[in-house]
Amino acid sequence: MSRKALGVAVAVVLLTVLGAVAVPALAELSTDERVIVQNESTNGSATCNYTDLYRDTSPGVVQVMTDRGQGSGFVYELDNGTAYVVTNQHVVAGGPERTASGQPAEQVDVRFSDGATRTGNLTGTDVYTDLAVARVDDVPESAAALPVADEGPPIGERVAAIGSPFGLEGTMTHGIISGVNRSMPTGAGFSIPDTVQTDAPINPGNSGGPLVTCEGEVVGVNRAGGGDNVGFAISPELVERVVPALIEEGNYSHPYLGIRSVPVTSTVAEANDLNASEGVMVIETTEGGPADGTLRGINGTTSVSGEEAPVGGDVIVAVDGREIASQEQLGSYLATETSPGDEIELTVIRDGDRTTVTVTLGERPAPDRSR
Repeated sequence: MSRKALGVAVAVVLLTVLGAVAVPALAELSTDERVIVQNESTNGSATCNYTDLYRDTSPGVVQVMTDRGQGSGFVYELDNGTAYVVTNQHVVAGGPERTASGQPAEQVDVRFSDGATRTGNLTGTDVYTDLAVARVDDVPESAAALPVADEGPPIGERVAAIGSPFGLEGTMTHGIISGVNRSMPTGAGFSIPDTVQTDAPINPGNSGGPLVTCEGEVVGVNRAGGGDNVGFAISPELVERVVPALIEEGNYSHPYLGIRSVPVTSTVAEANDLNASEGVMVIETTEGGPADGTLRGINGTTSVSGEEAPVGGDVIVAVDGREIASQEQLGSYLATETSPGDEIELTVIRDGDRTTVTVTLGERPAPDRSR
């Protein structure tokens, strides 16, 4: 079935609480004890009937259980009784603190909306997007695949999160898309780019479940709640790039630029005589990496109004002709538009002059599991 990458680590300080937790006592609640939001919302251009939405989408939502805890998931593909279920890598690895260091389980228990439980065999996981896929054979007839949106949602789109927070199977919460192109820190030394922000409540146990529109399309894979009215989900663009590879190959190769960078703040702009607080300054390149010898890192720091600022590094302002105003935009472009081996053209400001350089992207190395 035809289905529609991440080069740099980007730094955004966000307090996140990831959504997988061991709650064996709650995981066994009956169907009658499910908590379901049933109402209509007129937030936006049309009415969204959440009762109808739940009825139409819940057959595609599952609970994913391991001996270390539980999370949520959804049926991505269904063919002749075999389903490919998407969830979070940290769910099958045993919790958010094991995102990079944990070895995923080889098998998981998958419970469908009708209560039937099947064994799922992992076909692949990807730590850099926190995605995992399990193959489930002999699925119940009630199971249904959920369509993934062709593109990310606009800000303001009404959405619902369905999953098993705190083990409360079949729970729906709702809200809107609050932001896009976010960079979500993982606590494992890297960030996930191109994530979707929502105010729909996402709680421990929601991890891996779908964030759906009123039309029933998946516009995110829920991953983390970061406080009141702030939750994050992996974008449909990343899902459609990574999941097919996890099904077919068992892994996904991410592009790699090989730089450490900071955003161009007003302080950085003043220190480097830049006209605008836009772009990404290269702090250093990885020795032997794709950008080594092509991009230039900083040559020191200076004080601006008592604040230390880096100076002398290349400032990336465009990639392949597309303007780059922030680290989030750079990370999202690399993750969703490029692959290892691609040649990209970077527009940089160097010594006050605008110039272009070409870099051939490498393959991102595995994370440091000693963290």
